[in-house]
Amino acid sequence: MSRTTHSTQTNPSSRIRTSRAGRVSSASYASSASRTSSASRTGGAVLAVAALTVALAGCSVTSTQTSSSSRASGSAPAPASSAAPDPTAYRCTANTAVTLLTHDSFSLSDDLLAAFTAATGCKVSLVKSGDAGELTNKLVLTKNSPLGDVVFGIDNAFAGRAVSAGILAPYRPVLPKGADGYALPGAGADLLTPVDFGDVCVNVDTAWFTSHQVAPPATLEDLLTPAYRGLFVTPGASTSSPGFAFLLATIGAKGEGWKDYWKALMANGAKITSGWTDAYEVDFTAGGKGSRPIVLSYASSPPFTIPKGGSAPTTAALLDTCFRQVEYAGVLAGAKNPEGAKALVSYLLSKPVQESIPDAMYMFPVSGEAALPALWAQWAKVAPKPFTVAPEQINANRDSWLRDWTDLAAR
Repeated sequence: MSRTTHSTQTNPSSRIRTSRAGRVSSASYASSASRTSSASRTGGAVLAVAALTVALAGCSVTSTQTSSSSRASGSAPAPASSAAPDPTAYRCTANTAVTLLTHDSFSLSDDLLAAFTAATGCKVSLVKSGDAGELTNKLVLTKNSPLGDVVFGIDNAFAGRAVSAGILAPYRPVLPKGADGYALPGAGADLLTPVDFGDVCVNVDTAWFTSHQVAPPATLEDLLTPAYRGLFVTPGASTSSPGFAFLLATIGAKGEGWKDYWKALMANGAKITSGWTDAYEVDFTAGGKGSRPIVLSYASSPPFTIPKGGSAPTTAALLDTCFRQVEYAGVLAGAKNPEGAKALVSYLLSKPVQESIPDAMYMFPVSGEAALPALWAQWAKVAPKPFTVAPEQINANRDSWLRDWTDLAAR
């Protein structure tokens, strides 16, 4: 499905359905959704090649000296042993094939892929592998016989597992300005490179609240009050990536008290669905014909509810309820083409790719130098203080948290 503009789209929820497919499928890892490439925003392969040459040259370093541009930008300097040298050192020669394993929501335009091939000689083969959880599981299970050379789509909910399982090879390119703030802490920074991010947040149908003359909620605590009884719907933590992110938001907010929060939330009439599509397109008043004007979605969802001929969204994200998902790329241990893998990881940080991410994958670029589409700049806001849970803590407690959550949700 190609990207549809706001001026021609009639169903707000369908604007974000396709891009969400790989992120909202089952956390038990049974997704089969897919996505085709969106139209390029570079204006053609020739312009993309030129932009790529400039972008890669601007972030290249030698193997023994950190580039002065990275120090000036404030980016974290890469260690000499794994810093990205001149991009010509990462050209594909005898082996031109680079196999990229991704989640189902990954999208890179034909023009951008052609630009990468023209600059490096590497030809990318995409293997889509479900959601972030299914992707990580597959890589762990095939560790001794890797299915590809490079991975994109492991997020911070699964990064701890990927790092501890030893499925990744060290590679740490110089990051664009602003991207170091999304890097994994500790040794993980040498294995996974941040590429994009998005905030999973509670969304509200502002038009519904206006017509019913009710003030919308603003915080997680508000969802427990009688005024919003029976109005909230969320995908389940055990069957949905954003649902699990919401569970992490409550753990980050409440600490050991998260179970009490969920008891109160369920007692206030919260509804659990199997996935984001059911929650947003069936039960949410602004996404379908449902009766619930409060839903779990993304901070980037509201721009896609601007009606035809309208100038403002009919929904809003509650930025005090969010958990931030960061998506990473990394070279796979045992890759047949590690040089091509390194070139592709670096390419995902280039300005042309970073600027394509909002339209192609409905996420924010990690580069502070990447320009956002006009509607995103105006309406897709970033949570100022999202709730966080350390990747290693998620890795150590995921199973027990999900067991406890399942018990609470079933009551």
